[in-house]
Amino acid sequence: MQIIPAVDIKNGKCVRLLQGRMDAETVFSDDPSAMAKKWEDEGARIIHVVDLDGAVKKEPQNTDSIKQIIKKVKADIQIGGGIRNLETIEKYISIGVKRVVIGTEAIINPKFVKEACKLYPGHIAVGIDAKEGYVAIDGWTKTTKVKAIDLAKEFENSGVSVIIFTDIYRDGMQTGINVDETRKIKEAISIPVIASGGVSNIDDILHLIPLYKIGVIGVIVGRALYSNSLNLSYAISIVETHGRASLHI
Repeated sequence: MQIIPAVDIKNGKCVRLLQGRMDAETVFSDDPSAMAKKWEDEGARIIHVVDLDGAVKKEPQNTDSIKQIIKKVKADIQIGGGIRNLETIEKYISIGVKRVVIGTEAIINPKFVKEACKLYPGHIAVGIDAKEGYVAIDGWTKTTKVKAIDLAKEFENSGVSVIIFTDIYRDGMQTGINVDETRKIKEAISIPVIASGGVSNIDDILHLIPLYKIGVIGVIVGRALYSNSLNLSYAISIVETHGRASLHI
């Protein structure tokens, strides 16, 4: 299981939000690329980057910051926020992004996701962000009547490389990952799942590790790393130790 640090960008700065609220931010760095490098130096093999302004304005807004991250780190980059057309996907992949995360557009236009998967196999992820089980869109500012689990099923056999499931109520709150809902999503689909939202300490990682056997391949961690309640290097070592132990069971 991969521990994936998050670098969220708003107005060119690395921030963390509470429950996705744009008016509830904490700035942790004026240089997102330096933060990405810090996480790489601590062992991260993939970094989750979000263009928060892009998510709200429906098109990329922090491209320069993203380019600096790609230039500075060797770790894989997956990026979300404001990805609404093939041109944006092409631009990101051409500058070295490993995986593009389609969020709002996935529910508005599922055919777009399937087309993107055909054009860019292995590079497309779907981000499903939910409030009480229902999908939220447009930078989490609107909640739909679509259940997260039903949206996930929509992309079976479409070529989506991974589903990133975020419990919005837990995001940035450090109240613990929603293990039960993450399990339900994964058991309903064959696509690998990455969990997100609510990680507070190493115990939350330990609770999630058993789901690796059913295809929960990673967890995105944000505020816990920035507030130092979770040490990235230590978390990675714990996950690797449990992985080696499972080979001998």
